[in-house]
Amino acid sequence: MMWKRGSEPMTNWERQLSALLPLYGHRNWVVVADSAYPAQCRPGIETIVADADQIHAVRTVLGAITASRHLRANVFVDSELAFVEENDAPGIAEYRQQLDAVLYGFHVNRIPHEQIIHKLDQSAQVYRILIVKTDTTIPYTSVFFELDCGYWNAGAEQRVRQAILVADSR
Repeated sequence: MMWKRGSEPMTNWERQLSALLPLYGHRNWVVVADSAYPAQCRPGIETIVADADQIHAVRTVLGAITASRHLRANVFVDSELAFVEENDAPGIAEYRQQLDAVLYGFHVNRIPHEQIIHKLDQSAQVYRILIVKTDTTIPYTSVFFELDCGYWNAGAEQRVRQAILVADSR
């Protein structure tokens, strides 16, 4: 049996996340979704149900990614989240505060929901995506983690590409 936080056992969804994350690398995605997020039918997209609220699941997924030596995450949230009003979605103000606290220190890309879904759809044509569906019932609260290489960065990649161009031009 797998354990976490001392002697507390992992839940089923946490075990599934723990089993899949070592398989994932750059260009894979993990989505922590609200309860109305649709089940997608494209091969390569796997949905698991978390017996947790959104903030707990985001914290758990982010912790698992950051604890991984081979991964880092580009974080995306729906830009619509900033415009949802409390009278339309009770709890949204508290959710935004909690999410900001969990994502503190991370660069968060805020783009329209449909653009994020388009990025997911494009990636799912070739790469696996894990959707962790929570019991949260507040709109536009899904958090999208586009995985990237944890031990390589854009600057290093650019230097390699430049070195190749120089070598090829000789």
